[in-house]
Amino acid sequence: MNILFWIAFGLVAGIIAKLLLPGRDPGGCIITMLLGIAGAFVGGFLYTALTDRPFVAAFDLGSMTVAVIGSILVLLVYRILAGRRG
Repeated sequence: MNILFWIAFGLVAGIIAKLLLPGRDPGGCIITMLLGIAGAFVGGFLYTALTDRPFVAAFDLGSMTVAVIGSILVLLVYRILAGRRG
């Protein structure tokens, strides 16, 4: 259930991250959604690593914030790597 939660949150977080970081990204909408899902997982992992507490997934503002921050980080890394390649 936790994985499905992060996938759903990741889709929304990817959209929010794209709105907060406008610009042209190679790959379009589908890649942005996949980056959002990856970002949600990264955000949950970073939260656990930095706070030394297990992240309890819930549909609340805190969980969405963690997912959006992770999505922004993944999107920034993707832009840096895609910029070097192209």
